Amino acid sequence: MANQIALVTDSTCDIPDEWREKYNITVVPSIIVFGEKQYIDGVEMTAAQFYEQLPREKVHPFTSHPTPAAFLEAYRQAKKNGAKEILTVVVAAAMSGTIVAAQQAAEEMDIPVHVIDSCSNSMGMGWQVIAAARVRENGGSLTDMIAAIERVRQHMVYYVSLNTLEYLSKGGRIGDAIRLVETVLTIKPLVFVKPENGTVGVSLPARSRKLAIAGLQREFFKTINVKRPMHIAVLHNNALDEAKSLAQKVIETYKPKELITTIVTPILGVHTGPQAIALCGYSEP
Repeated sequence: MANQIALVTDSTCDIPDEWREKYNITVVPSIIVFGEKQYIDGVEMTAAQFYEQLPREKVHPFTSHPTPAAFLEAYRQAKKNGAKEILTVVVAAAMSGTIVAAQQAAEEMDIPVHVIDSCSNSMGMGWQVIAAARVRENGGSLTDMIAAIERVRQHMVYYVSLNTLEYLSKGGRIGDAIRLVETVLTIKPLVFVKPENGTVGVSLPARSRKLAIAGLQREFFKTINVKRPMHIAVLHNNALDEAKSLAQKVIETYKPKELITTIVTPILGVHTGPQAIALCGYSEP
């Protein structure tokens, strides 16, 4: 029965390609817009290409979430492949209109489609999808998969160290006054994603890159339950060397059950900018 449940998500999930293939996860891509040119996220433009191009662009890029038609195509293909029901996990409704598109497409299907708000993004959502996929792989039911998603979400910890507020400012996500303060004081902001609703909070900033990454590590491990098995992702916006260094420190110091390092989708990078780095994960109950 488990193999008759299709698992669908959107491209802000940042699940590594090998895991998408291993667990048979369908990813519906968003769109990146540079001026008059549009690119399909992860298909026509890689994350690395995006972060190389971003600083050179005079016009700030923007993104567009998947259309209902894109989700409907994924749902129909899942049914064609033998699915009797579909579980869709999408980026936080507080951050995107993706959930509306997924729900509109679900209404067009003649098999059950269950759409879940992850209340997160990147691997904050990705870990939830992976947990559901692993339950399915072990023969679990749809109810079991949804329960696994909820357990992971409840224990999710997600901190991001931004190298600059420039891109949040360009995207209209913060005011000019806050941007001016950051410029004058050269601070490195630390933000976190609230697991209950996907909104973003601000933690203490740092005055240097080194202190910012140290603060990121400190706040993350102060929040997560280090006494339980941990699943952790080190996320980066084209800052691979720093991400690898941080990952090694985490492994040596905290010995997580599972750790991956992955680059962040351009859909999020439009707002966070190059060189951002994050820790995102959960501890088992």
